[in-house]
Amino acid sequence: MTISGFIFDIAHERKLFFYYQNPRKNKGERRDRELSVLKSPEWVYKRLMEKTDQTVIVDVRFHLTKPDEGRKAYTKVHVPGAVFIDLKEDLSRNPEEHGGRHPLQDPDLLAAKLGKIGIDRQTDVVVYDDSGGMFAARFWWQLHYLGHDSVYIMDGGLSNWIKAGYEVNAEDPRPSEREFKPALRENELLDAKEVLKRIGREGSILIDARDPSRYTGETEPLDHRAGHIPGAKNFFWKGNLTEGGLWKSKEQLRQHYAALDPGSEIVVYCGSGVSACPNVLGLKEAGFENVKLYAGSWSDWISYPDHPISTGAEDDI
Repeated sequence: MTISGFIFDIAHERKLFFYYQNPRKNKGERRDRELSVLKSPEWVYKRLMEKTDQTVIVDVRFHLTKPDEGRKAYTKVHVPGAVFIDLKEDLSRNPEEHGGRHPLQDPDLLAAKLGKIGIDRQTDVVVYDDSGGMFAARFWWQLHYLGHDSVYIMDGGLSNWIKAGYEVNAEDPRPSEREFKPALRENELLDAKEVLKRIGREGSILIDARDPSRYTGETEPLDHRAGHIPGAKNFFWKGNLTEGGLWKSKEQLRQHYAALDPGSEIVVYCGSGVSACPNVLGLKEAGFENVKLYAGSWSDWISYPDHPISTGAEDDI
C-alpha cells in the first residue's frame, strides 16, 4: 500500500509532501525486480561498469519485412561494447518445406557463433532490441534452450537506454572468443506432431501470441492460410507491455495471465516462433513453470495440408 499527500506546516506556512509505503509490499516488489529477467538501463549500466569482463551486451534489432535494417541500425549507433546478432542469419536456419519462416538455428552452429562473440554458459548476457522486447525475447529463449541461465533483457531497448542519458557509439568491439557448450533443454520445445497430440488434451493449454485479427483469421499478411490451431486461446504478445511500451511488473503479468491454470502445461506459438517468445517470458515472469515453445508456429502448422484450422474466437478459458 502506498499513501501520499500533503500536510500543512502552520508555523512556516507551507505545504509538506508526505509519502508512505507499506514496507512488506516494497520488499516483495524489490524481490520481484531482483529475480526478474527484465532489467532497467540503470541496472545494465551498473553491471557493465562493475563486471565489464564478465558481461556481454547483445544488440538484436531486426525488422521482419526489412531484414537488413537491424544490422544497418547497429552500424550507425549502439550501446558501447554491444555485439550484433542477426535473427535471420544467426538465430534462424534457412526455411524448408516444414519448420516455419524462422526455424531455430542448429544448436551447434549457434553455440559456435556465441563463442565467437565472447559468450559461454558462465557469461552474463544482456540483450536489447527496439521492438518491445520481441527479438530480445527470442534470443533469451534460444540461450535458455541451450542451457544458459544468466541472460537478461534491457527493458525498453536502445531508446530507453538513450532516454536514461547513457552514451552510445558506433565502435565495432573485438570480444575474446570463448567456448559455448550447449546443454539442451529439449523438454521445453515442441514440434507439430507433439502439438497435434495436445489439441483438446486435458491439462494442456495452447496460446496464440499473434494479434487478434490474425488469430481469428480476419487478416493474414504473412502466411498463405488464416486462422489458428483449434482450441488455442489468444494472448497477443503486446499484452505483456504497459501503454508506455515497457514490460509489466511481475504482479501485473500475474494478473494478465490470471485466467490460466498455473498447474497446466502451456504451449505458446505465433506466426514463426518470434513473438511467441515474449509470452513464454511473460508467463515465466508470472510464475508459470511448465511453459513450452512451438517454434515452428503457425507458418509450420499450415505447411501440413491435413492439419486442422479454426477461425473466429474460441470459448473463454
